[in-house]
This record gives sequence, structure tokens and C-alpha cells, in this order.
Amino acid sequence: MLSIFLTITCGIAMGYFARNIPATRYTEKIIGILIALLLFSLGLSVGTNEQVIANFRLIGRDAFVIAAAATLGSVLCAAWVYRKFFRKKDKKS
Repeated sequence: MLSIFLTITCGIAMGYFARNIPATRYTEKIIGILIALLLFSLGLSVGTNEQVIANFRLIGRDAFVIAAAATLGSVLCAAWVYRKFFRKKDKKS
């Protein structure tokens, strides 16, 4: 965990000092391509794993339940935060 934190901190420092270099304007495009390659390699490794493919129906159902519960929890929490902190109170004279 410490190595991840240090890597991110070093990246922030390098980005701060390299922000005026013209080549850094391509950073977002390069990151997008790298993320696409990482997702492709993840899909490739999942597709070649026979155990995952054999249990795909069960894994898919569990993933759907977890995603639905997380989404519902996020929506409920956001509604509570909105009502608690952002909705204007009725002013009584």
C-alpha cells in the first residue's frame, strides 16, 4: 500500500514540475489508450480462465446483485446528503 501511495505522490510531483512542457498535452490521450489496453488484457485473462467461464452465470448474478445494491446505496446516500445539506429551508416569518 505504501508503494502505491509513493507512486501516486511521485506522479503528482512530476506532473507539477512538467506541467509547462508542451508534450504533456497528450497525457490524457495516452492514459486513455493505456487503460483500454489494460481492460483488454483483463478481458483476455478472464476469457482464458476456464473456471471463470464455467461459473460465469453465477458470477454474473452475484455481480449484478452487488452492482444494484451499490447503486441503490449511493442514490439513497446522495438523496440524504442533498436533503441534509443542500435543500433550502423554509423561512418562517
